Amino acid sequence: MSISALPSQIRQQCRTGELKAPTPGLALGYVQANLVVLPYDLAFEFLLFCQRNPKPCPILDVTEVGNPEPKLIAPGADIRTDLPRYRVFRQGQLVEETTDIRPFWKDDLVAFLIGCSFSFENAMLNAGLSVRHIEEGKNVPMYKTSIQCIPSRTFSSPLVVSMRPLPAHHVVRSVEVTSRYYKAHGSPVHIGNPEVIGIEDLGSPDYGSAVTLRDNEVPVFWACGVTTQTAILQAKPEFAITHAPGHMFVSDLKDEELFI
Repeated sequence: MSISALPSQIRQQCRTGELKAPTPGLALGYVQANLVVLPYDLAFEFLLFCQRNPKPCPILDVTEVGNPEPKLIAPGADIRTDLPRYRVFRQGQLVEETTDIRPFWKDDLVAFLIGCSFSFENAMLNAGLSVRHIEEGKNVPMYKTSIQCIPSRTFSSPLVVSMRPLPAHHVVRSVEVTSRYYKAHGSPVHIGNPEVIGIEDLGSPDYGSAVTLRDNEVPVFWACGVTTQTAILQAKPEFAITHAPGHMFVSDLKDEELFI
């Protein structure tokens, strides 16, 4: 799939099963989103968790109960088919990965679309900043940290972060560029020594793929929407669906629509 493809074309490729790969670098200039699907009786508690933790969980859209159309960010789309890969959880256990969640869909489900740091990567590239996982054709590396999110009654989680290595002289520019995208996690949450936030080995990410960290580079960490998946694992709801890490929903929103 071309990086210049329109979001609707990417969603169609997902719907027909032609696109099953991670979405970094696709439809540059358009907003990508994390997905969480929960039964209605847990929707308020999850919304409260997101409201208390806007850095990793910036909400872009919430669907009507039982309706799979994300009307605010992609009218006409269907979140049951329009992502390349999903994860299905029961009692907090991952039971299946699939490319189509229509067989699991019920009339009491609510879908949350949550901002993703892939949305500011086009701005980084335009500013002359490297995005290593795109350069290497990989999924972004993601790590659980020792930083705890503010819990709701039902949901709690350590903060999950994504990492992009940058030359030291580019770090300040990366903060300037990404801080404008507050609904795509905004500015970094940590720069430098990963052990300070509880990450012992950058070569062994919890999600995604390890990337090259060169001698003159600094690891830069942004909050990550996969935090929501960790919250689901800890809450152990009877049923939940998420995107597979790195396999995002590509919306019709332009990146600049997320500017502060």
